[in-house]
Amino acid sequence: MDVLVVYESVFGNTHAIADAIAEGVQSAGAGVTVTPVSGAAAATSAADLLIVGGPTHMHGLASHKTRHLAVEGAQEEGHPVDPHADDDTGLRSWLRTLEGGGARAAAFDSRADKAAALTGSAAKGIARRLRHRGYEVADRQSFLVDDNEGPLADGELERARAWGATLAGG
Repeated sequence: MDVLVVYESVFGNTHAIADAIAEGVQSAGAGVTVTPVSGAAAATSAADLLIVGGPTHMHGLASHKTRHLAVEGAQEEGHPVDPHADDDTGLRSWLRTLEGGGARAAAFDSRADKAAALTGSAAKGIARRLRHRGYEVADRQSFLVDDNEGPLADGELERARAWGATLAGG
């Protein structure tokens, strides 16, 4: 099985989750590639399983504007940002280009460690867009951060690894 993990990340938390999911996929014996959304276009068609994730912004999937504002604010406050945080291609625009044809997919997000009713969930929007593009969404998951910029809540990387192994059939 070939698995592609595509992520969008501002502060690096979602990137770390994507890497942990990939470790879980590998532990289940599947091949896996992890890529930021800006590099995903060429690799998507070869995947047996597509796992897509991004940070929750303003109760949902990040937009170009919310991503840019988050990067700008982080830099002004001296917070580190993911190397691909300010790329032109975001999940919203990339998801519009997909053609699933019944392929299997999963969605994840990072969000504040509060009730989803208060924070929203990017994974919900990602899953909806994947279904709309013809994917069979196997699961969606939220991974929690202690503050907007992080760090990840205790145990979230381990939970991401376990989820990746489960998705890959391990």
